[in-house]
Amino acid sequence: MRLQISAQLAIFAALELTTHEGRQLSVAEIGEKYGVSSHHLAKVMHVMGRAGLVRSIRGAGGGYQFVGNARRITLLEVVQLFEDLSSVEQNAGTADATPEEQTLGQVLNEIDDIARATLGSITIATMRKLVDRREIGTRKRLKAGSSRRRNSLPV
Repeated sequence: MRLQISAQLAIFAALELTTHEGRQLSVAEIGEKYGVSSHHLAKVMHVMGRAGLVRSIRGAGGGYQFVGNARRITLLEVVQLFEDLSSVEQNAGTADATPEEQTLGQVLNEIDDIARATLGSITIATMRKLVDRREIGTRKRLKAGSSRRRNSLPV
C-alpha cells in the first residue's frame, strides 16, 4: 500500500509533535526534518487542525501542538483525512465481469481490508514507540560498529 505524501506528512507531523509534547513546533521545523516544503506541510496541518488533532498557536514562538489523544488516535484516522481507503469494486461487481475479474477484485478488496485493519490497530503512541525502538537499535549498532573499528586498529 502506498500513501499519498499528504497522509505521510500528517503521520510524520503527529509523531514529531508527540515527541515534543507540551512544546509547539513550527511548520518550518517539521518540514526541515522531513525535507518538505513549508507550504505543503501548512496545508496538511490545516486539515489536521480542522480535525481537532493539532492546534495552532500564533505569535513569536508559536507553531503547532498535538492535542489529540495519541493513545486512541490510529494511523487509519490520520490517513483517512487525506485518502479514501474504502474498497473499490474493480470491474468485479459488473454483470459482465469474468470469474477471473471477480476473483481478483475479491482478493484486492481483502488486501484493502487487511491494510485498513492494520492501520486501525496502530495508534500514534504505538507508532512513536516503534520509531523510538528503531532509533535506539540503530544507535546501538552504530556504537558497536565504531567500537569494533577502534579495537581493530593496529597499535
